[in-house]
Amino acid sequence: MTRLIAAAGLMAACAAMAEARPVSYEDAWTVIGEHDREMTALWAHYTPHRSYSLGYRGEWHREQDMVFQGAQATWLVNRWFAPDSQGNLYLFGAGGLAYGVDSNPMDTSPAGSVGLMADWETRRVFVSYMGRAFAATDGTAHAMHAARAGFAPYIANTGGLHTWLMLQVDHAPEADEPVGVTPLVRFFQGPVLFELGWTVNADKPLVNFTYRF
Repeated sequence: MTRLIAAAGLMAACAAMAEARPVSYEDAWTVIGEHDREMTALWAHYTPHRSYSLGYRGEWHREQDMVFQGAQATWLVNRWFAPDSQGNLYLFGAGGLAYGVDSNPMDTSPAGSVGLMADWETRRVFVSYMGRAFAATDGTAHAMHAARAGFAPYIANTGGLHTWLMLQVDHAPEADEPVGVTPLVRFFQGPVLFELGWTVNADKPLVNFTYRF
């Protein structure tokens, strides 16, 4: 029951308030809700400068019955422009507290994560990679990385509804199912982005929602 309440709270908070970029334009707020086969998360950040963002991150690691709450900073290391494409490289780090819920007796412990994100896209093709490591002072530690490839079945006009069909493959060594394969569809229009998919080998949903304002 505790886990259901936690998930509902995170997603409701996200819906109440979402661009996929971890660093937005200056003076913008972004709220992101994420739910995949391992974790449910809420991330809200502010971009004071075009090169970095600062904000709150809350995570519920469902298999470990563990919650993390803290602050996250993300740095846009570089952005590459070409006539018909764009690429981005980000580094991020988070620090805060982790604690056990339900059957996990873990006491409140300092914890944090570090990682990187990279993407490249044209108006028709998209590829990305993300790697992340998490650790707490009680000895809890895990890592994961994920890659995506996708394409747009049509080219939308500026301001129109954009649709992407994607395939994500992730690797989480500590998970019951170390490798996840997830077909998904992404929709975005204006400040709103929504992703819906299904991890076929783990039989679990993927739902992501982003709103930028």
